[in-house]
Parts: sequence; structure tokens; C-alpha cells
Amino acid sequence: MKCMGLLLLVLGGACASTRSAVTEPVPPHQTFTLESAKLKEPRHITVYLPPGYTTAAESRFPVLYMPDGGLKEDFPHLATTVDTAIRAGELRPLIIVGIENTVRRRDMTGPTTVASDLEVAPVTGGSATFRAFIHEELMPEVERRYRVTQERAIIGESLAGYFIVETFFLQPDLFDTYLALSPSLWWNAESLVKGAGEWFAARPDLRAGLYVSSANETDDIVPAVARLQGVLRTSAPSGLKWEVEPRPDLRHDNIYRESSPSVLRKWLPPVVAAERAP
Repeated sequence: MKCMGLLLLVLGGACASTRSAVTEPVPPHQTFTLESAKLKEPRHITVYLPPGYTTAAESRFPVLYMPDGGLKEDFPHLATTVDTAIRAGELRPLIIVGIENTVRRRDMTGPTTVASDLEVAPVTGGSATFRAFIHEELMPEVERRYRVTQERAIIGESLAGYFIVETFFLQPDLFDTYLALSPSLWWNAESLVKGAGEWFAARPDLRAGLYVSSANETDDIVPAVARLQGVLRTSAPSGLKWEVEPRPDLRHDNIYRESSPSVLRKWLPPVVAAERAP
């Protein structure tokens, strides 16, 4: 892994602590705490409900899950983006479920054999447990509390983007749509990218949506994303809807805020009547 990758990982953790000192506007929302047996700790959850949720008593809504989803993390700007787009008729009404971080680098990373990874993230390799928490504890609780459909999407950036791509490869049925903004695919010497071709070959019937972007990180994320794009071009199953979008006009620290409005509108547009019919 190159030095820039190390720097981005450090910055990813720094951004979370920096954001904690900032209070920004956020649409009306709910919060609850879930005691996790998987993670052996309480996890704080923030939920945005779309306009009309309380009055449309028979309606059910898809769910957009987000790591880095605390009120002092990325939840406020994403909820504002979603609320604005729904009210403009540019996004399907959906619920956002934000997961606040505790030990971010632990939860977002799989195992690594690269010594330099461990220098900046000594507590790693917890993504499988975090994924089990989402699947076996959080999703059932969300289904118990809220009127949801079976449609699920997930969005995240940097290490959270890496977690999203890893989840796509390891548990592709968990979500319908995977939105990974500038994911840290350099982790563990690009092991996800290197195994992608074989993985696709073993799953010819895969049906999902995958979006991956990269900012101007030319030392590490851009090459890794480009290599994943090459594998997708040659090996992606026909049922996979995918897009890789280079965004050299954006930086690692602004790609989430700057690109998520257009990404969400494109991948989760309003559902037309014919699509809603059984």
C-alpha cells in the first residue's frame, strides 16, 4: 500500500473526530440504541422517515443503510440530501438508517496481511462481525419498528466504501444496491480486486446494483478502482447493473457531499406506477 493510502486512512479517522465538533442542520429524525450481542456493545442508530410516512399508514418504504451514520458524522448531510430530493419528486421515498461509529477501523475492515495497514489501524478485521450485526440484529429491529419493504441499499465512503464493496462480494444478497464512494480498495494489497474475476465466475446468476467512484487519489484509490472496472468489463454477470465513475474533480474529503445527491437520484429514482404493480 502506498503512503497516500495510509494518509487517507488516518484522515478518515480524523474526519470523524473533526465532524464531532460540528453541529449541522438535520431533518426530523428518530434515534434508538440497540444492545448488540454480536459486537458486545450498544450501538446508536439514527433514522430518517420520508415525508408522508406518518400519514400513509398502509405504505411501506425501502431502506438506505449507512455506516458513518451518527448525528455528528455523515447522517445530517445525507438526510438533508434525501429529504430534498424526495420532496422534489427526484428520489423514491425511503427510510435512512444511520449507524454511529464506535471503533470505525475495526468495523470497516476485513483481515489484512500487510504490515503497513496494521501500523495505522492496529484494531482491524471486524467487518464480518459488523456485517452480522447489520444482518442479524439491526435489520430485524428496523423491520420490527418501521414499515419497510424488502428493498435495501447501502451507501458509504472511504473505509465505509471498502466495507460496502466487501459486503457485495461476500454477501451479495444482503442489499439490492451498493453505493461505494471512493472506497479504500487498496486495503490488504487490493485483495478484493484481485479476487473479483474468480468471484464473478462463480456467480453467473448474480442480480444487484453496484456503483463505485474515485476522487483525485491517483496514488492508490484511482488505480485500484480502475482495475476493478477492468474486471467488471470482462467478467460482470449480465444481471449486475454496475457503474464505475472517476471523479478527478473531487477530493477524498468532499466526494461524499458533492456526489451523493446525483448518485442517489440516479440509482434510487422515483418508482413509476408500472414498476409498483405486482
